[in-house]
Amino acid sequence: MPTNDRVAEIAPEVIAWRKHIHANPELGFAEHETAAFIAAKLAAFGLGVHTDVSQTAVVATLTMGSGKRAIALRAELDALPIEEMADVDYASKNKGVMHACGHDGHAAILLGAAKLLAETGDFDGTVVFIFQPAEEVVGGGKKMIEDGLLKRFPVEKVFAIHNWPGFPKGQIGVLSGPQMAAVDDFEIRFHGSGCHAATPHLGDDPVLAAASFVTAVQRVISRSIDPLVAAVLSVTQIHGGRFNNFVPTEARVEGTCRFYDPALSDHCAQEIERVARAVAAMHGVTAELDYKRGYPPVVNPTAGAALAALAGQDTVGAEHVSTDFQPSMGCEDFAFLLRDVGDGAYAWIGAGDLGPGEGLHGDRFVFDDDVVPIGMRYFLNIVHRALPHAG
Repeated sequence: MPTNDRVAEIAPEVIAWRKHIHANPELGFAEHETAAFIAAKLAAFGLGVHTDVSQTAVVATLTMGSGKRAIALRAELDALPIEEMADVDYASKNKGVMHACGHDGHAAILLGAAKLLAETGDFDGTVVFIFQPAEEVVGGGKKMIEDGLLKRFPVEKVFAIHNWPGFPKGQIGVLSGPQMAAVDDFEIRFHGSGCHAATPHLGDDPVLAAASFVTAVQRVISRSIDPLVAAVLSVTQIHGGRFNNFVPTEARVEGTCRFYDPALSDHCAQEIERVARAVAAMHGVTAELDYKRGYPPVVNPTAGAALAALAGQDTVGAEHVSTDFQPSMGCEDFAFLLRDVGDGAYAWIGAGDLGPGEGLHGDRFVFDDDVVPIGMRYFLNIVHRALPHAG
């Protein structure tokens, strides 16, 4: 397909939008100013704008031709609770809050695509633009579905992008099958009787039980899951005690499990509880498990991935599109939309190699604005591929 030269023309304006969003970051479900900025732009482009769908979400629609078919394009609004250390002139004005994952760029890219599609009308159907709150940890995508997003705006496919440091710069990557992992959170509370540190034999030590659990729970991955199946369990927090001369009555261990096979969610929950109770019994304490099912895996259907790969070829050329690479153990709540819609794809746009602290969720992360025109062209080509004119 021919290159849309308007992309290059408006790219500086879109980058300016990104920098504005970056300088005014907001956490999940608190993206009020960000949502208002985006809604105003979309209305100015002539789209139908809806701000009553779910929390701080913004949804816009654009219909051309018959309007009988519909697809969705999605971007995120939220920032992270990180103090920005990047030396840029548009750095965060909100202390302790930073766009460290590139959601500012994704939102600006989708705004740019909406502007261009409204100008050209070069498709047949309806495009639903989803600006989603709270992707990070809170699960805004799931909340939007629960609040009726897909009932109000039914679509047959849904697509999203993510800038991806560590992936070759300018390359588009899309897998058929899992591209991002599921994530579950767990918390174990070990309860003992407590005692003076000088007389540990007079109590039952939950800290010792917690320490034993940290090593014992590694058997869940190494000895209860097929070694050819990708899975990882990480203990990320240990809390217990307030004084150095007293063995506490409680110690808490927290962590995550990540995998591509959804069946491993129940398996990990059962195995973690079994290990925790066994360790607790060995140390004479009790164990209580709180296991929380989190985001499902991002699994690209074959048809959606194939369409995304073709759109990628239209955008950067076949030699710069990868469909065979290692998926990530990171998670993404786009999984909820993709699962419930049933078709579409999640794609990465490479940002090249970065230094320490400069990658995703790093306090010196700087969005690569070279991704902006690539992302806009990609979304335009997705629409042209998915909703071509009849005949």
